[in-house]
Amino acid sequence: LDAVRRGAGLTGLVNKSKKQKQLKNDGGNHSGDATNNNDNNGNGPASYGTLLPVCTGMSMALVLSGLRDRANQLGKLANQHDATTTNNDDNNNNNDDSSPTPTTPERNIVLWSRIDQKSCYKAIISAGLTCIVLPTTTHPTTDEVSTDLDALQAALDKYSHRILAVITTTSCFCPRVPDEVDRVARLIQGWNSQHCHNGNSDEDNNNNTNTTTHKRAGIAHVINHAYGLQCTQTNKLLNRACTIGRVDAIICSTDKNFLVPVGGALILSPNDQVIACISKNYPGRASASPVVDLFITLLSMGLSGYKGILEERRRLVDVFRVKFDALAKKFGERLLDCPRNTISFGITLDNLVIGTDDETKKNVQITKFGSMLFTRCISGTRVVPTKETKTISGHTFQGFGSSYDDYPHSYMTAACAVGMGEEEMMEFFERLERCWREYVGKREKEEVRKRLTQMEIKES
Repeated sequence: LDAVRRGAGLTGLVNKSKKQKQLKNDGGNHSGDATNNNDNNGNGPASYGTLLPVCTGMSMALVLSGLRDRANQLGKLANQHDATTTNNDDNNNNNDDSSPTPTTPERNIVLWSRIDQKSCYKAIISAGLTCIVLPTTTHPTTDEVSTDLDALQAALDKYSHRILAVITTTSCFCPRVPDEVDRVARLIQGWNSQHCHNGNSDEDNNNNTNTTTHKRAGIAHVINHAYGLQCTQTNKLLNRACTIGRVDAIICSTDKNFLVPVGGALILSPNDQVIACISKNYPGRASASPVVDLFITLLSMGLSGYKGILEERRRLVDVFRVKFDALAKKFGERLLDCPRNTISFGITLDNLVIGTDDETKKNVQITKFGSMLFTRCISGTRVVPTKETKTISGHTFQGFGSSYDDYPHSYMTAACAVGMGEEEMMEFFERLERCWREYVGKREKEEVRKRLTQMEIKES
């Protein structure tokens, strides 16, 4: 927690008097604020946390299971309170030992803002929940793919009290950009304030200290911040989301943020009760290796070392963008304009395949280019053809890879991530250009061979 607070810039506990002063400056209208029916209490995203010895996907499943248990417990208490209140108001109603009838349906639906990475979707299914995939939207003036807030609002109204949580993502492959988690948090908070208020208002409680408000869990907000700790821009977005709306849990991968082996995840929350529920839900015992690995790494780097690699990545971002753009222009392509994603960058591959208009044949050749990159040790790239389909656990994703049904470009992505040095970056671009020229050379030879074959057929 100290590393992500002083290093990555996530805020922790907020001083109570400071929070009250902030609310006073906001004008006193807090119907959609975090203090009304929210568990954040104005705390920052790094107020509480735990380290799970499993990867990001499995951690997501554990977080959802913990939130489900917490929602059931709070719902049971609220139902008991409702039944007691009803019995007290009705003198003809005889008390018995039977459990009160639940007044809300089971929360078994998760709304997931689409991001074409398999692990998160599988995690929802593994937790025994139903996943509703929310469509994304394209930006009118850039190449970005982002949150569809209208679709989220419609889904909240449609599935209502059956919704356990909304999952958003802040670390993703270009052209997908981080979800607008601050606006989503405010939207969820407003919905909870309108639909999940139970008992007396805060004003009534101030007038009658003997009255107890039994609050239901409401719809939770889980943020997949897998490798986002290295990005100042998205960390500021998280701080804002916890200030103005509902955030329950934030999941961060240890290997992608702290340069340790794969197998651990950091769970952050403004609410200590959420962390307690998630920790209690872990089944059995586990290896201490992920904890020890992170402990050793943080001790060896120190705070200055950790800040140093974060600053080095920020310095290299502009260099990476310029180099990637220059390389694309050499081959008649361009850099995808996605200013809100400062980790993953993409370039079009619209001119990579020539001589055919058949989409299937084009996609085969584009995929072949991706395999060439892999076999030549150009790691970290991701080649995405257009109109690809992928079925995961019974759900078919159109345009898989781009997080959008009909993205207009084939493209490849590469990331300027923490831990990469300038020398390694230059080596990456040299290898990429060499491989690209090799592909173009093979493509031209194939075109010549095809034309010669056609000429021989005509002559014969």
